[in-house]
Amino acid sequence: MVGTLKKNTARPVTPLGILVQQLEQIVSAAQTESVSTKFEASLNSAYKLVAGLDSYLEECTTSESDALANLTTKTQQEDWSKRFSDGETVKALEQEMLSGHIEGQLLKMLVSISKSKRVLEVGMFTGYSALAIAEALPDDGYVLACEVDEYVSQFATDCFAVSPHGKKIEVRVAPAMETMKQLIKDGESFDLVFVDADKGGYIDYLRLLLDSDLLADDGFICVDNTLLQGQPYLPQEQRTANGKAIARFNHFVAEEPRVEQVLVPIRDGLTIIKRK
Repeated sequence: MVGTLKKNTARPVTPLGILVQQLEQIVSAAQTESVSTKFEASLNSAYKLVAGLDSYLEECTTSESDALANLTTKTQQEDWSKRFSDGETVKALEQEMLSGHIEGQLLKMLVSISKSKRVLEVGMFTGYSALAIAEALPDDGYVLACEVDEYVSQFATDCFAVSPHGKKIEVRVAPAMETMKQLIKDGESFDLVFVDADKGGYIDYLRLLLDSDLLADDGFICVDNTLLQGQPYLPQEQRTANGKAIARFNHFVAEEPRVEQVLVPIRDGLTIIKRK
């Protein structure tokens, strides 16, 4: 019979994580049934292939800073469902919304490679990606993070305070579109824009960036969650409202003649976009 599995405790929110969970369920079901030796070997092989990937990526990627690790721990310990039910946050939040170690390191690498100095973040949550980006910026670098929720803004700001790079980050609490339009009026421009906000607004954010000088001519846009649990490429009946919004966004980007892009299958999908 198939061996006993170690159960995951975190809710899977990426295509890979969901696949691992589904294979665990299949393996568990196989334990109660008579299966061939060949099937058992194939099943175990498939499970090991996918189950070990995330931990191996963590092992082979530069470790996160103490400040980022502290931010992760504090976010995981927070009772977000209670904060929402008590009216302290304007929407339901959960710890799985963190960008996390691997994506954080990728963003840091992109900042370094592109030599960006000014970064706009559209949607911040508790600030993991903002702080990761700030760590890669030069001393005179600047991150402007848009966040609609006052509670998480203060939560993130408190976490930034323990890092020497926190001084590079400014948080503006308002709907992101409102902040972006004001930045355009003020003549601001950014070398890199990271979008991780309401999925239904993704197309509008991209249009605004491409139709204005908010994004520098040689700037990059990084858009998070563009694989969204695999929903954009699964049958339409399996898509949530956010899944449908991401599918529309991905199609919009693919058909947009002014840009070129690559969708990177890291975590829940990250699309990197630049003007042609």
